Amino acid sequence: MKKFFIVGIISLTASVILGKIILPFLRKLKAGQTVLKYVKTHENKNGTPTMGGLFFIIPSVICYFIFGQTRIASVCATIGLAFMVVGFLDDFIKVKFKRNEGLKAYQKILFQGAIAVVAGVFAYINGITFFNLPFTDLTVNLGLFTVPIVALIFIAITNCVNLTDGLDGLAGSVSVVYLIAISILISFQTRYLNINVLREEEYESLQILSISLAGGILGFLIFNVSPAKVFMGDTGSLSLGGFIGAISIFSSNSFFIPLIGITFVLSGISVIMQVAYYKRTKKRIFLMAPLHHHFQLKGYSECEISYCYALITAVMGCVSLLCLS
Repeated sequence: MKKFFIVGIISLTASVILGKIILPFLRKLKAGQTVLKYVKTHENKNGTPTMGGLFFIIPSVICYFIFGQTRIASVCATIGLAFMVVGFLDDFIKVKFKRNEGLKAYQKILFQGAIAVVAGVFAYINGITFFNLPFTDLTVNLGLFTVPIVALIFIAITNCVNLTDGLDGLAGSVSVVYLIAISILISFQTRYLNINVLREEEYESLQILSISLAGGILGFLIFNVSPAKVFMGDTGSLSLGGFIGAISIFSSNSFFIPLIGITFVLSGISVIMQVAYYKRTKKRIFLMAPLHHHFQLKGYSECEISYCYALITAVMGCVSLLCLS
């Protein structure tokens, strides 16, 4: 416990220091986000620096490699960094050409799909084909089906986290709670339920990576809470999706993603529902999708929405643990 606390504090501190250094540099380069015009309440955010994901990704990964380097957890870190590169390319194109669209949708999916398939194959080759079932101490071995399922999970969670990153502090606050919850879940499973697919040191390293990321994001939120001084951009959101997916999958907790990460899932589902329904009827289910924009247009502030999303994530994390006890 002491080690986790130290890791979190160091990562948080490093994130704040790095943010103080990089933010003026981003402003000088005019690396501002071009905000969608139809989001009227966000017009004053146009030009806010982006790529803020670098604030927490860099110190978090460095902190992990100092305190908890093991083979499987290092692969998780590599996957998160791979998704960060995709996000960085997307953000760079947006900044370079002063537009809201970076990589084309098919380009994003191709890059994400390639990383996801490689991750799925790695999981299968290394015998990480067991999936813990929520609310039980049971696991199911999916064998070769692990590859497509893991790939699908990665694509889903990275895009859901990306869609959740639409309000100041929203994706960051939810991710912090998720990462802390999954770390506690891993500890509970390995210590009290004796669910061990990997070596004990691997689970500890996955926890260190989770806590390091949580600390780094907390430092970043100093710059990202409303009104945001910087956005995490796709550099941060795609990377966060990659880290969350990797840690959950390689700890055999893939099926806990839609439970603890229910707010991420709601962001993705709300967009799918809105688009499908509109194409069919030319009417909308929500005032705007993703769902957090609907609440915003209902009159709720960005801080209120972010707090409620984080609270829901915390409650679902507790539910996950209580139902295992």
